[in-house]
Amino acid sequence: MDIKQLEAAMHAFVENKGWYAPDSPKPQTPKNLAISLVLEAAEVLEHFQWREETPDKTELAGELADVMLYLLQLASISEIDLGQAVLDKLAKNYTRTWDE
Repeated sequence: MDIKQLEAAMHAFVENKGWYAPDSPKPQTPKNLAISLVLEAAEVLEHFQWREETPDKTELAGELADVMLYLLQLASISEIDLGQAVLDKLAKNYTRTWDE
């Protein structure tokens, strides 16, 4: 499945839940999505708190999926082609160095 198919599936889910409705109790604004993205990323960290490996890869997979879904949605409603943004960033990073 490519990124556009994932994006379409994510939008279908959000639409189905009614979260794109103007009167939604969960407005899907860039600010709200950015906050949710960071909160979900923190939940990924919980899997590694006090240990080097997660005890439950299925749960970790679910949290990683949540992060990706919020990232896809934030990029999409911000009119950013996330696939192209990744390629552009990789190209830029090839020219960079990171001093140790």
